[in-house]
Amino acid sequence: MDVSRLSKDEPETLQAQAVAAIVLALGSNYQAEYYLPQVHQQLATLGRITSSSALQNPDFTSTLQQPKPDYINQCVYLLLTVPMTLQQLQHTFKAFEKDCHRCRQTTPTAIRQVSMDIDILLIRLNLSQEWIVMADRYPFKAHENVGIEELVETGL
Repeated sequence: MDVSRLSKDEPETLQAQAVAAIVLALGSNYQAEYYLPQVHQQLATLGRITSSSALQNPDFTSTLQQPKPDYINQCVYLLLTVPMTLQQLQHTFKAFEKDCHRCRQTTPTAIRQVSMDIDILLIRLNLSQEWIVMADRYPFKAHENVGIEELVETGL
């Protein structure tokens, strides 16, 4: 899949659209071995999931003066059992993050422990249509591209 050729839309313009399938980026730099399986179970309640390999990556904001823990990142393809609007999905994923004890950063200098971060990369409104890239997430990070390509190889 050549992501660069896909339509790129801002999430705000798609809020009310019913989504049939979605590709997510999951990330955790705190107890990922616990929280990734937990969020997989929650995602499976919405439909059939296929996951890429989990990759360990450095925090892009880490410096020698302020080292930060590595992230475990993974992409997930979710074929929804029942279509949901993008807005409903966003709220659902925020609730899943909260269930994983996700805390938003409170101070700019604090080293964040992120138990679970769920980002929407691609959506498909109808299974016969092309994927739509979430413009606010593009261009994708290297590990996201690797995860998407792995999912494509499994029949995404």
